[in-house]
Amino acid sequence: MAANNILYAQSGGVTPVINATAAAVIETARGHADRIGRVFAAADGIIGALEERLVDTSSLTAADLRMLAQTPGGVFGSCRYKLKSMEDNRREYKRLIEVLDAHEIGTFFYNGG
Repeated sequence: MAANNILYAQSGGVTPVINATAAAVIETARGHADRIGRVFAAADGIIGALEERLVDTSSLTAADLRMLAQTPGGVFGSCRYKLKSMEDNRREYKRLIEVLDAHEIGTFFYNGG
């Protein structure tokens, strides 16, 4: 089975819990290195994904992840941008798929409201 990269993005209002979730996703993925490759975080939510502003979290240490889990606010940034329906804006969906394909992302976690 080929490695499967992950994209994690935050949306809406940020709370102390949102960073704990990000840390848990990254830590859990690392525990399954036989099936999961790298974890990318989109800067500023879906906008960062569409603009291909991705953070490779592989440089974060275990200590960094512990700090991330306890840091209030959204470390990777957030937005309140909502994608329109595919019928109304096919271009954005096409762009998102291009970014996912370019970074070999097979799983996308979108956290928040």
